[in-house]
Amino acid sequence: MSTLAVRNLTVAYGRVNALEDVSFDVPQGKLVTLIGANGAGKSTLLKALMGSLPIHSGSIALDGTAIGHAPVVERVRRGMSLIPEKRALFGSMRVEDNLLLGAYTRRRRTDLARELARIYTLFPILQARRGQLAGTLSGGEQQMVAIGRALIARPKILLLDEPSIGLAPKIVQQIMEVVVALRREEGLTVILVEQNARLALRNADLAYLIELGRIVKSGSSQAMADDPDLLRSYLGSARRNECESSAVQGRAA
Repeated sequence: MSTLAVRNLTVAYGRVNALEDVSFDVPQGKLVTLIGANGAGKSTLLKALMGSLPIHSGSIALDGTAIGHAPVVERVRRGMSLIPEKRALFGSMRVEDNLLLGAYTRRRRTDLARELARIYTLFPILQARRGQLAGTLSGGEQQMVAIGRALIARPKILLLDEPSIGLAPKIVQQIMEVVVALRREEGLTVILVEQNARLALRNADLAYLIELGRIVKSGSSQAMADDPDLLRSYLGSARRNECESSAVQGRAA
């Protein structure tokens, strides 16, 4: 069964189509990755799914309910959460206050202490930093806050936009282990946009390749990782990205 079904989706910036006739499914409880070059339309697709960009045509259905023209808040209520590429934290607010912002659509707030405890179990460093201003955290810690803020809403489907950018490999691995564990142990459905194709395919169940706003190839993550065209065009550059990430480990951790 598909948690998310997208059919013939077109999104335009003015007269230019950023996405054109995009169709794909995200099965329940699976981690699906969208890979492709910079500017291919991956982040645009996530924004359209979340409702922060209007769609020109096509449809989006979450658990069988059409949400293509629903406001962002309605999509959050129905179980969709986006972790944006730049995290969008409130730097002048405490870590714990940033986390609690993720619960603003919840009708019952009596269990927030339990939800905070859950986030602190996933990311113990955040409990130690809970009274600290979010803007003073390291990049990796800020990413953990962004993920925790999304998870506190108990989403059915989590949209992750470039979680590895600027982070040390050790922190990236820690974050991906948490995401994979949530998929495996809690049945969380995940859509991962990730420039590092090797990282994405290593952790995903299914993959879609986007080129110039269109999905041009799809399959299991293993089949995609073994595809000779992908190996030449994307996975080689992904290896260079991993090396570049290693070079900034001391700065970004």
